[in-house]
Amino acid sequence: MGKVLIVYATRADETKGIADLIAEGIRIAGHEVILKKTSEIKSEDDLKGYDGYAFGSATYHGEMITSMKQILFIAERAELEGKPGGAFGAYGWSGEAPGRIFETMEHIYRMEMVSGPLMLKASWVGGGIQAAQDYGKSITDKI
Repeated sequence: MGKVLIVYATRADETKGIADLIAEGIRIAGHEVILKKTSEIKSEDDLKGYDGYAFGSATYHGEMITSMKQILFIAERAELEGKPGGAFGAYGWSGEAPGRIFETMEHIYRMEMVSGPLMLKASWVGGGIQAAQDYGKSITDKI
């Protein structure tokens, strides 16, 4: 059994809802999951020791939330190379944040990423619940 860390930044709790559903998928697959808001991560040591990772942020005015940017800088020193990972987020119009997080995890940290970022307008719209649960399972498939 692996242990996956999900770190998220949210404004209206929709990204938190997606994080909760990804966590359900991880649990369904038989793995342990820890969910943390970005404010709970203070140093790279807070990111170490997990078998997989998912980072998520809502897109706000075409950008990820500032606290997630700070996590991405911290994560550069967390020795994540080769670890399974995924990126996710809610968006209203443009949805850039999950893609930028995904690209950072894949190219800067050199993580073993799932097929692409999970971008949902809302977890409960258009099959979002199943998509988020399946995304969690896909992270555990790489553990």
